Amino acid sequence: MEILSFFKEYEILIYLGLGLLAAWQMRKFIVAWQELRAAAFGLEMESAQGRLNRAAGMLVFLLICGIVEFGLVTFLLPAYPEAEPLATPTLDLLATPTTTLPAPEVSPQVEATGAPEEAITAAGCIPEEVLITSPEDGTTIRGIVEVQGTVDVPDFGFYKFEITRAGTDDWLTIQAGEEIVQEDKLGTWDTSQLEPGNYNLQLVVVDNEGNPREACVVSVFVEAPAEE
Repeated sequence: MEILSFFKEYEILIYLGLGLLAAWQMRKFIVAWQELRAAAFGLEMESAQGRLNRAAGMLVFLLICGIVEFGLVTFLLPAYPEAEPLATPTLDLLATPTTTLPAPEVSPQVEATGAPEEAITAAGCIPEEVLITSPEDGTTIRGIVEVQGTVDVPDFGFYKFEITRAGTDDWLTIQAGEEIVQEDKLGTWDTSQLEPGNYNLQLVVVDNEGNPREACVVSVFVEAPAEE
């Protein structure tokens, strides 16, 4: 996957380099063509023809390189979402830093009951298409949580989980997948490194052209991990 990331990251430079080489070879092709037309002897014609053939071969080779670069970036790369950096930073599920999100504001009511704040509803939660069934909206969780639900949409590309503390809009990507899922395990979420408080978990589905659908969001309250 690193090679695909390389071709994507340096796409403009690759096209520029191929263009400069093509211009150089085109000049050699024109000069050789002119020499071939002006040649009066067999050796001159043979030499000019050889240079003409080499320049033509290089032009064809550079054209093929450009087509390969275009195919890798346009068609192959979207099929491997893990090779292309996501718009939001990705995190290791087992090493989510607690310093990346601001400290949660836990109301006295939450401290007393452990219940989450007012839940966020999202039109993006569509049964049999995009839906988080577990954890359910408004529940209390802790430790490693298995996220279950459905991801089954036309032109499916991949899906990803993102989290944020309640009251903020700093979404962090924690996991991604590229398989269609029907009412089954979508992934896991390790909450043990998070400060207790209210969090929002959203499921974002991206189609095979890189366009994200409206997210399905659930709100939960994360408890401190159990003491051993």
